[in-house]
Amino acid sequence: MNPSELFSPDYFTARERFRQAAIRLGWQLETQPIDAVGPQGEVLTIDVGLSVGTNSDKVLVVSSGLHGVEGLFGSAVQLALLEHWAEGSLPAVRCVFFHGLNPYGFAWQRRFDESNVDPNRNFLLEGERYEGAPPGYAELNGLLNPRRPPSRWEPFTLKALWAIARFGMPALRQAIASGQYDYPQGLFFGGSGPTQTNRLLERHLPRWLDRSRHVVHLDFHTGLGPRGTCKLLMDSPLTEEQHRRMTDWFGARAFEACESDGIAYQARGGLGRWCTSRNPDRDYLFACAEFGTYGPVQVLAGLRAENQVYHWGTRTTPTALRTGIDLQELFCPSDEAWRLQVLKQSLTLVQRSIQGLAAMHLDE
Repeated sequence: MNPSELFSPDYFTARERFRQAAIRLGWQLETQPIDAVGPQGEVLTIDVGLSVGTNSDKVLVVSSGLHGVEGLFGSAVQLALLEHWAEGSLPAVRCVFFHGLNPYGFAWQRRFDESNVDPNRNFLLEGERYEGAPPGYAELNGLLNPRRPPSRWEPFTLKALWAIARFGMPALRQAIASGQYDYPQGLFFGGSGPTQTNRLLERHLPRWLDRSRHVVHLDFHTGLGPRGTCKLLMDSPLTEEQHRRMTDWFGARAFEACESDGIAYQARGGLGRWCTSRNPDRDYLFACAEFGTYGPVQVLAGLRAENQVYHWGTRTTPTALRTGIDLQELFCPSDEAWRLQVLKQSLTLVQRSIQGLAAMHLDE
């Protein structure tokens, strides 16, 4: 496996490679355009690959690019799987691949979408309102979202370290990243209503899942945790049987609940909670596969600078162009060792998921 051959340089290359790999496997391919365009006015789409001729009772869902720029990694994982299966035997379960769930962020080197919404804070449950912010976010708003272009000389790192010392990292992470709905131009904005991605999944997900009774959904992300390591983050309570299954398939230390003391935090509007709540008649096991890249302060600084450029800068200046390149590096490091390590772990996760699904009895 050569990582340099699997990681694409941009959204459009990644999308075309995904489409061609799915077609070579004989998969059904659907393209869902969104109401936004790329940097050169290109059509943006969410692409869905559906395997055919396999057991429809058990489904593996693999999704990527919900956080835009993170899609370079998720797309590489999907391409590696498709090319591997093209050279050998197909998986024993039905597969549904979502490529580029946030195509705008993917194409524009953003984590957020065309409305500055963090799509993974937008999937509110029935009865929840798109309003409010975590305790502490208002106090941090000036630090997180200064209304000016970024400056190379601003001592953000020192300010962030002071905030960590004052509040503690767990409390600070919860205040900043768990989702807010009061600052539309701020970081981790969850939106004022369902996004295009949200509405598209609501409309089509039941059809894509077909008659399945058992679903394992791996949603690939980067940026959180020690560099090169993987943690499966669970944002929905697990049944006793699901907990046993996760332990048997991946190991007791491979996954982490949102209320733990590890890298996870309790977020509003996550895709996982929404998927499980929308499929009460299915055994729906959702895990966010999170792979570490750089340190949390460095990642936050990159998000902050890119957000400043997006709202208060000029995107064509050298500084602005640099923020997009820097953000891509923060969420998809160019280091070959990192890429090889995370690809190997990702393929192992998928392989164990397929083996676990295939071994399950239909009467469970």
